[in-house]
Amino acid sequence: MPPAPRSEARPLAKGALTRRTSLSLPPSIPMDEWSQIGRQIHAISDSSAWWLGDWLIYGQSQYPDRYKRAIEETSLDYQTLRNYAWVARQFPVTRRRSSLSFQHHAELASLSEEAQDEWLDRTEKFGWSRNELRNRVRASRKANRTAVERADRVLKVQMSVPSDRKQRWLDAASTTDQDLLTWIVSILDTAAASALGERAAQLIPNARMEVQQLTHSG
Repeated sequence: MPPAPRSEARPLAKGALTRRTSLSLPPSIPMDEWSQIGRQIHAISDSSAWWLGDWLIYGQSQYPDRYKRAIEETSLDYQTLRNYAWVARQFPVTRRRSSLSFQHHAELASLSEEAQDEWLDRTEKFGWSRNELRNRVRASRKANRTAVERADRVLKVQMSVPSDRKQRWLDAASTTDQDLLTWIVSILDTAAASALGERAAQLIPNARMEVQQLTHSG
């Protein structure tokens, strides 16, 4: 006689049974037990991403010629597994934060190791959700891009001049009711226009120059 098929149901917590497509709970359970079941399900769900990633990494190293076929036979989605494995590779076990979800780590997987650790530290400290972390990383990237673009547009000049020359320039600027930096830029624009055979009105209006520091020697 063939063995009786085993029940699909598995216990999760007191009185709770899990099936592949359902969770059965008893008619009445205390609130704290219901909350505990939810935490347990979440822990299993989050851990499974790490488990599957590490599982695929092992298969790739141990069965390089056969692991894809084995995955097909298990009906697991290979692309999803590759994504899990990629995140798992970016975070060796010793660098994974058990207080944060797999998805927290996935948001940082493309960053440098130093940046990953910095963001993980902040996330743990402030209790950011995955979405909050994502928004903050995006904002940081946007700010960095803006700073780089601004640096490309702006010419920064640092000069060291004798005190008597600085005073002479200040006196000249005062005759036109301009501050020293504005006067210097206007003089340079006029000189550039003359050298290029242009009229001052034809200068590109968005051209900007910032004189970062003006010091005197002696």
